[in-house]
This record gives sequence, C-alpha cells and structure tokens, in this order.
Amino acid sequence: MSKITDYSFLFQSMFGMKSNAGMVNPLRVSSLSSGSVQAQLKAAGIDTNSAQYKAAIKEMTKHAGSSGMFTNVQAIKNLMSQYDKDGDYIDPNTGLAGLVVTEENAVSRKKLISISESSLEDMFEVTKKEFLQGNGMGNGDTTRRSDVYTDLYRKMGKKDRLAAGYTLSQYEKAYTQAFIAAAKAADPTWKAGKPIKSGALDGITRETVEANLSKSGNRLVNAGVDVRC
Repeated sequence: MSKITDYSFLFQSMFGMKSNAGMVNPLRVSSLSSGSVQAQLKAAGIDTNSAQYKAAIKEMTKHAGSSGMFTNVQAIKNLMSQYDKDGDYIDPNTGLAGLVVTEENAVSRKKLISISESSLEDMFEVTKKEFLQGNGMGNGDTTRRSDVYTDLYRKMGKKDRLAAGYTLSQYEKAYTQAFIAAAKAADPTWKAGKPIKSGALDGITRETVEANLSKSGNRLVNAGVDVRC
C-alpha cells in the first residue's frame, strides 16, 4: 500500500543505516528473506508470517534504497510496533489504525456515513466558538477541531474512520457556511477578520443548519450549494 504521507524519515531512523557501524547483530536488509535470517528472526520471537511483519518489511525495503542498508532484530521489532495485527499503520498521535490516506482509498473514503450525535454537537459548538473568537478566521494554533475528530475516530470501527472524518468535515463546513451567512445578514459589509455584530449568531442552532441540509451523492447540500471539502 503506497502512502501519500511520507514517513521515510521516521522509518529510516528506526530500522537501519547505510553501514553496520555500532549496530548490534546487524542484518543486511537485502538478506531478510534468506532461510538463515528467517530462522534468526523466528528465534527472536518474530512471526515472519504475520501481516504486521510483512507490512513493516515492505516499508523497510521500500526505503532501504541500496543493498547496503542494514538493520537488526530490535529495529525490526520497533518498526513492527508501528502496525497493528492486520498490518495497518498506527497513527502515532492518536494510537489508532485506519487513518492513513492512500492512493487507493483517497476517493473511496469520501462517503457519508452515520456518525454520533455527540460528535456533531461537539463540532457545532467548537466551530461556533472559534468562529466568534477569530471573527471568522481560523487559528491553527489554538483550534480544538482535531480533538473532536480524534474523539469521533475512537468511537468508530477501524474501517469506518476515514469516512467518518469525511462526513464530520462536511457538517463542519455546513456550520461554518451558516455562520458566515448570519454574520453577513447582520452586517452586509462584514468579511472575515472584521468584528462580528453582537448577537449575529444567536439564532443559529445545529438543528436549524441541519434542517436545510440534504445528501447529494457523497456531499451535503445546503440551499443548493455543495458543502465541499
């Protein structure tokens, strides 16, 4: 599986180096499939038939470059710990698998699925609060958006996490659009960065926004306008 995100810097630091200087019991990456090395790995407690091992070695060999790259048992174990039993990469920030966007799933993940009411409520409240605080301009340093997404991911099964994130992003954009419309209705001269008129968003609730949304393929549509990602 080819990742869009490049983790090569991480893998290179974990599983090997161009020479074996200072490495304990070095193994040449190009020799990992040999019978003697396979026996050594199994003796060290590594299941070389596992999806976890195969995923780690696939990533290792992809970044190994020349046949002069070396690794060792502990480095292989360290790299394997970055994958779950199904061979799926574990996101280091959340500790969850199923969050890597690949060339294969970049399109198919964009589908609307059922997600928890609590996540929708949290996203509405965070979006409204931050919209008011920033006068319609986001602040990547202080936003709590990622917390809402992470909480949602923890509630979902691994296979549904990317689609759940896509679905939540559609609602997030719908909420933002509603706030922009309300700010402009209260002050036709308003634009992002300009103070929002007091009380401009008081009439906007999650229910009023969602009541005007409908599904159109893999998108949410509000008043005939796609809520695009």
